[in-house]
Amino acid sequence: MFERFKNLYLLKNHFSFRSFKKGLNYCMKWLLLAIPVGMLSGSASAGFLLALDWVTAYRESNFWIIAFLPLGGLAIGLVYHHWGGDSHKGNNLIIDEFHAPVKTVPFRMAPLVLFGTLITHLFGGSAGREGTAVQMGAAIADRFSKWLNMSITDRKTLLIKGISAGFASVFGTPLAGAVFALEMMSKGKVRGEFILPSFLVAYIAHFACLMWNVNHTVYSIPAVPDLHVIHLLWICLAGVLFGFASVLFISMAHFWGEVFKILVSNPVLRPVYGGIILSALIWLWGDTTYIGLGVPVIQHAFVVKAVVFAFLLKILLTTFTIGVGFKGGEVTPLFFIGATLGSALSLWIPLPTALMAGMGFAAVFAGATNTPLACILMGIELFGLESALYIGLACVIAYFSSGHGSIYSAQRLEGSKKY
Repeated sequence: MFERFKNLYLLKNHFSFRSFKKGLNYCMKWLLLAIPVGMLSGSASAGFLLALDWVTAYRESNFWIIAFLPLGGLAIGLVYHHWGGDSHKGNNLIIDEFHAPVKTVPFRMAPLVLFGTLITHLFGGSAGREGTAVQMGAAIADRFSKWLNMSITDRKTLLIKGISAGFASVFGTPLAGAVFALEMMSKGKVRGEFILPSFLVAYIAHFACLMWNVNHTVYSIPAVPDLHVIHLLWICLAGVLFGFASVLFISMAHFWGEVFKILVSNPVLRPVYGGIILSALIWLWGDTTYIGLGVPVIQHAFVVKAVVFAFLLKILLTTFTIGVGFKGGEVTPLFFIGATLGSALSLWIPLPTALMAGMGFAAVFAGATNTPLACILMGIELFGLESALYIGLACVIAYFSSGHGSIYSAQRLEGSKKY
């Protein structure tokens, strides 16, 4: 009897009102902060996506504008040189500030990266959109840490929220956005206090973006076969190839960045010379298929087997564009690379073309960013639960076969890939 009363006493202490109140205050605090951060970040992403659609449509209707890509590069170079400060570091600045806080992420990063990305896409550069949304979200979120004089831990939480909000809203994938922020910044170890704020703001930002009538791209994998042993072997082979594509992308991006630092000492002129080369190549090719986001090509890869060299051309053009100093993200080009590579591999791997494209879509991204869980969730959100086993295994294999590199050079990976 005494033991029963003792156990009840211990249970009462364990579920004390003080603990409940502390947890409730924590939830309310981050919910109240998630609302303005999510609404502002989601609205910023919506405006960015609408503007991006407009400049892309204008470029596709006016091929001649690609000749002015060097002038666009000059505008980006001058703006960042005179007003950018540390903003030119992009996502790497956010990662550095998370791990070693020094000063608030400059708010000017948001309009600067928006301007640079739209100019890049308007004049024919090959880039993405994730970096822009993430940097805008982080710059917005970090304002609140300054205004509210928050602690270092709370400031880290706000940076997580900014990344989560930007990613979730720009792709319409709140689950993946929340986990992407946690994986990207956590050195392979997710801290519990970041989880709730990341998920809260991801959904708020996602719905804020939808409120502006922004439509996200729809993908479909209509047929998913039952998983057999032979399928596992094919997935393993494809996953290794997707990991190789990730390594190639990371290596080429680093290569072009280092080459232009050596050849052109003035950072203002790097995108100018790069723009001359890039616009000349596009004019000689006479086709805009492999520039910009390339979303139509990604969608086509789910329906028809892609040409074998498509993913290589996208790697070349995107790494060159980013390496010489143009702005934008790398993630949508990674979707392009993965989807076209997977689609092309279906020529030899006996799995449905759409399924192979979806596997590559998620897996190349996983290998290049070291965020396999986020990529698995993205695959489920975009393609449905039926393909989860295939996409999950492909992402994990690509993640491990891609080594320790990352498109984010500042990313810390201690303890995450021990094998």
